[in-house]
Amino acid sequence: MSTLITNIAELMTQDADHRVLKNAAVVIEGERIAWLGAAADAPAADGAVDAGGRALLPGWVDSHTHLIFAGDRTAEFEARMAGESYSAGGIAVTTGATRSTSDFDLTRLAMGRVAEAVSQGTTYLETKTGYGLDVENEARSARIASTVADEVTYLGAHLVPDGLDPEEYTDLVCGPMLAAVRPYVRWADVFCERGAFTEDQSRRVLKACKEAGLGLRVHGNQLGVGPGVQLAVEFGAASVDHVNFLSASDVDSLASSWTGWDAADGVGSVGGVGGVGGKRGTVATCLPACDLSTRQPLAPGRELLDAGAQLALASNCNPGTSYTSSMAFCVTTAVLQMRLSVHEAVRAATYGGALALGRESGNDADGERAVGSIAVGHRADLHLLNAPSATHLAYRPGIPLTHAVWRAGVRAR
Repeated sequence: MSTLITNIAELMTQDADHRVLKNAAVVIEGERIAWLGAAADAPAADGAVDAGGRALLPGWVDSHTHLIFAGDRTAEFEARMAGESYSAGGIAVTTGATRSTSDFDLTRLAMGRVAEAVSQGTTYLETKTGYGLDVENEARSARIASTVADEVTYLGAHLVPDGLDPEEYTDLVCGPMLAAVRPYVRWADVFCERGAFTEDQSRRVLKACKEAGLGLRVHGNQLGVGPGVQLAVEFGAASVDHVNFLSASDVDSLASSWTGWDAADGVGSVGGVGGVGGKRGTVATCLPACDLSTRQPLAPGRELLDAGAQLALASNCNPGTSYTSSMAFCVTTAVLQMRLSVHEAVRAATYGGALALGRESGNDADGERAVGSIAVGHRADLHLLNAPSATHLAYRPGIPLTHAVWRAGVRAR
């Protein structure tokens, strides 16, 4: 079954050539993009959708979320808005609520959050464990996450639970807990930050998870200049996320990690997963909704792009510091407050997220379909705006502009 989407005013492909097509059309066949080009040249299809002069983008790729949780942290948010500083300790509140919630209810809650994200144009998303923080509950979180998300990350190294010795807990994260979650996850992460895991502890976690065959990510440089970025680059992590406080050396390391990489090749390897060939580096993932909620300085996205780093935007949807799944809000903030262009912000929220997840390449030839861009052979993840151009995302801040969504070729809204 094929479907022609025609009368597209602006088609922002986010492909390797950064094409933006006017008066365009796209043909979906099954879960794939079968054709795109000028509307006047469109081939026949089994069915047709008139885009009505609207703009079409790739679906958002949200590469950093924490959706497996229960409980409420409204009081913490109110206190922070009243002037209390943010620290990592609030995670323990969610851990208690999550542990006491049934599998059924945790799954139901997570599915609702995914549905909310999809309704706003997100078509591919990652989520993490990290609110279980013991072997049984981390494994349970990983199993549930694997049923609701496209990519799952092990974050047993989120916080040391109260009353436990940090070194002994790190041993648990690197040993029995890792073994218990391994069947359900593709990635591993560590919160390398004051109040969470030290540089030495983070290094142990990254080493153990890499040896277990997992791709790596790092929560780093959120609360101050620290070792997170350098550790991420050293270990070949796919991304380092938050990156609010960067030294000149950090910026240079992130940019230099991409030396020799060519997006047009469509190949690369990341943290032991993905394709082979080419050299790829560590994506800097900015989380602007979290920055606003914690009243942190916004990550230096403009500086990172100008230096030659690869950038992603993600929601960081979680109950304590960024309880939103709106990628459009993140894009708007990146344009209005981080000084990115609309095209740069949309690219970071689509192709950049795919790059951070090692899913930017793949087509008919290898069967591992790319997400985050619109090209023949890629997965048909599409986001139709109720606006004639993507510029309206920043031009009309706060206005819900999602008109229709296709996820793997199936209309989801």
